[in-house]
Amino acid sequence: MSSRTAGGQDGPFRADPLDRSAVAAVALITLFTVALATAQLTAVKVLALPLPFALPVVGPEILLPGAALAYALTFLASDCYAELYGRRATQVVVNVAFLANFLVLALVWSTLAAPGVDPEVSAAFQTALGPTGNIVAGSLLAYVVSQNWDVFVFHAIRDRTGERMLWLRNLASTATSQALDTVIFVGVAFYAAPTLFGVGIAFEPPALLALGLGQYLLKLAIAVLDTPVVYLIVGAVRN
Repeated sequence: MSSRTAGGQDGPFRADPLDRSAVAAVALITLFTVALATAQLTAVKVLALPLPFALPVVGPEILLPGAALAYALTFLASDCYAELYGRRATQVVVNVAFLANFLVLALVWSTLAAPGVDPEVSAAFQTALGPTGNIVAGSLLAYVVSQNWDVFVFHAIRDRTGERMLWLRNLASTATSQALDTVIFVGVAFYAAPTLFGVGIAFEPPALLALGLGQYLLKLAIAVLDTPVVYLIVGAVRN
C-alpha cells in the first residue's frame, strides 16, 4: 500500500470535501445498508394493513412482513446508484451488502446467546429480535436473487435507452425484481423451509397466495410512488 493511499489522500473527497457526486454515493450506500439491516431485523413481524374494501384473493387486509417498507428503500437506493455510478459499482454494493447480512445476524445471535441480567428482558429480546431459520433462509435467498436481477434489468434497459426513460427502467427493474423477491421469500419462508426442514409454520396455498399477492401490490405501489424521488435524486446530483 502506498503512503498516499494509506494517508487517505485518494478517497472520494480528495478533490472537494463537498463534491456532490461523492456525497451522493456515500449517502445512497448508507441508505441501502441501513434499510437492509432494518429489514433483516423487522422481517419476523407480520403486519396486517386494513384496506378500505376487500380485494379478491387478498381480502380486507394486506398481510406483509414488517421489513416491506425498509426493503423497498433498498431498491430506491440501488436504482439511483445504478443510474449515477453504473452497473459494476452497483453490483459491488449489492453483493458486499449481502455478506454484511451475515455480520448483522452474527451480532444479533451472539447478543441473544449471551446471558442477561433480567430473564424477562432477555425473553422479550429473544421474541423481538430472534430471527427464525425459515425467515433468514427466505430473506437471504430472495435478496441475492432479486437485487442482482434488479441491477441486470435496469442496465439492460439503459443500454437501449441511454439516459432517457429513467422512469421505465426504474419501474420495470423494481416491479420484476420485487415479484421475484416476493415469490422466493414467501415460498421459502412459509412453505419450502417448513415443509422440508420443519422450520417455521407451513402455510396452505390460499394463504401463501394472499400473503404474496398482497405484499407485492404494496411493493408495486411504492415503486410507482418512488419514481419522482428517483428523478429528484438523480437530477440533484447531475445538475
